[in-house]
Amino acid sequence: MAITVPDLGTEFPADRYLDRELSWLAFNQRVLEMAEDPNLFLLERVNYLAIFASNLDEFFMVRVAGLKRRIATGLAVTSSSGLSPQEVLSEISLEGHRLQERHAKVFIDDVKPRLKDAGIRIVRWSALEETEKADLHDYFQKQIFPVLTPLAVDPAHPFPYISGLSLNLAVVVQNNETGKEHFARVKVPPLLPRFVRIPGNTGVANAMFVPLEDVMGEFLGLLFPGMTVLQHHTFRVTRNEDLEVDEDESENLLVALEKELLRRRFGPPVRLEVANDINPEVLELLIRELDISDEDVYSLPSPLDLTGLFEIASIKRPDLHFPPHHVITNRFLQPVEDKDVSIFSAMRQRDILLHHPYESFSTSVQAFLEQAASDPKVLAIKQTLYRTSGDSPIVDALIAAAEAGKQVLALVEIKARFDEQNNIAWARKLEQAGVHVVYGIVGLKTHCKLSLVIRQEGTQLRRYCHVGTGNYNPKTARYYEDFGLLTARESVGEDLTKLFNQLSGYAPEAKFKSLLVSPNGVREGLVERINREIQFKAEGKDARIRIKVNSLVDEQIIDALYKASSAGVQVDILVRGMCALRPGIAGVSENIQVRSILGRYLEHSRIFSFTGGGDPAVFIGSADMMHRNLDRRVEALVRLSQPDHIREVNGVFDLAMDDKSQSWHLAGDGKWVRHQYSEDGKYLVDVQDKIMLDIFVKRGSRS
Repeated sequence: MAITVPDLGTEFPADRYLDRELSWLAFNQRVLEMAEDPNLFLLERVNYLAIFASNLDEFFMVRVAGLKRRIATGLAVTSSSGLSPQEVLSEISLEGHRLQERHAKVFIDDVKPRLKDAGIRIVRWSALEETEKADLHDYFQKQIFPVLTPLAVDPAHPFPYISGLSLNLAVVVQNNETGKEHFARVKVPPLLPRFVRIPGNTGVANAMFVPLEDVMGEFLGLLFPGMTVLQHHTFRVTRNEDLEVDEDESENLLVALEKELLRRRFGPPVRLEVANDINPEVLELLIRELDISDEDVYSLPSPLDLTGLFEIASIKRPDLHFPPHHVITNRFLQPVEDKDVSIFSAMRQRDILLHHPYESFSTSVQAFLEQAASDPKVLAIKQTLYRTSGDSPIVDALIAAAEAGKQVLALVEIKARFDEQNNIAWARKLEQAGVHVVYGIVGLKTHCKLSLVIRQEGTQLRRYCHVGTGNYNPKTARYYEDFGLLTARESVGEDLTKLFNQLSGYAPEAKFKSLLVSPNGVREGLVERINREIQFKAEGKDARIRIKVNSLVDEQIIDALYKASSAGVQVDILVRGMCALRPGIAGVSENIQVRSILGRYLEHSRIFSFTGGGDPAVFIGSADMMHRNLDRRVEALVRLSQPDHIREVNGVFDLAMDDKSQSWHLAGDGKWVRHQYSEDGKYLVDVQDKIMLDIFVKRGSRS
């Protein structure tokens, strides 16, 4: 029946949106708060420090760089939060400086001393014994010196190009004959260990490291014979590394993207990080030559570039890491009498809802595609690939299927940010094996996570499908939290057939039964569902909206949720990253609560749950509530049909939104407050640990 949405007569305030860029920085602050948590396993804290640094690098390379580019070209407009582009940049600079200083402080003042107490020492050169210095001199001569390239700056040598994210030494030398001073730059080799393990400290419980730039700095004189090294300072540049490819003007997207990847290395600088003991004259030279503003200079205590802490975090010290998680096979896919189950047989009996990484990716999604590749009854496989691992069994299965004579279509999204080069390589490898490789629709990224297998069964063809919230990447599936649905439902098979035909050919726009598909259907479908809840509330029926996403910044979706809240509908939001929705506005968002969960796994699933007046509608899929996902990407959400699946997914919301569970709560002023302890000082429930335990107990313990 048609739904008539009541006119609520609500004029929403102009300041109802939080700024998306500042909201992202607030998310990275939550990551930093994990690193600051003294109760967390020590090497996990180190890992969070590295994640924070890596996240911030990408933020500057893409978000800040894009904002600066739009300002320079005159295309920047006032954000939905009401801030001008320059005001946003100024706020980013203030908050960015504060967070980076806080990040450095927690490493130097807290984590580093705790590492020392645990037998893992990160020391500076001055703290080394003479024998250790001698060992490192030998290491420098054999492993470092041959790959160093000093670049002088003088009338014959212009200031060298400084590549993005490279760590560098700014060196001032003096000519011993003329007494004249010169400037030179030496790049810290990125392929060498960021922290050099000191020889003789090989035991697991006794590890000592020194920053690579410290070793280089001590022996710089060997690079400049006849010169005296007067001083050296570390610095690091972040550049604009977003891609701009005009698909309409490009006859060959693959070739155009490869050219753009080369140009990416030469984007303008957007951030300069320097050691806080840098000589003011050297700093002035760097600012001038790099043409960077003072507010984009970040003066920090050494060592710079703490993404290198990933190496330290990977040290095999079980006592300093999260305890092992025993991943189980979904109970409907577990072997019977030590014989592997036929996934196709299991899917014919029921839909199978998968929850990774609590349930194994390799024995479910990967096995599904591997069985399809080897099954003589399978005639065709159609697959989307957005990001996958370097040695992907998924790609191997598609190649094996093609070599076995099956029709195989792979839709490879070669514009997946920072995975472009890998995806180009996979596309060519697949093509060489006889796989039909396509790159989707011009102007749109294909972000949906879909597999379609067509199998001959007697005189009929049956379609088997997988729709997921995460990438077909066996490595990230071990620590990304995602849902996936294995189904032989005919309506889903028909929808995927239509969608793949759209992506690979010139099929007209189709209507879907079980899917919501962007760019023309996800926002519209969700807004319609939100409006239905408003109507059900007006009729006195059960009405509730629950959404779990990585990001919520789309204004139309947010306003629809405000409208629902104004009508008295309870709205629960679980968001990992950015959230532009402002809860707690009187008469607008009083019925909306926003939570964020961070833990050992990266919350990545997207869920949309509507009570539906007693007829619940629950969708899972690939779409975040962002303009790019809803307007410029192909996304797909699939509706769950089984009551047990709907209960399971809603159980995730029940647990995560419970005040007895650990989470961050978003306040109306945009501040996130961590709720970790009860009033009597006891730990609140860890959501991920509870889900892990529940799945282990309820679904069996077979690994």
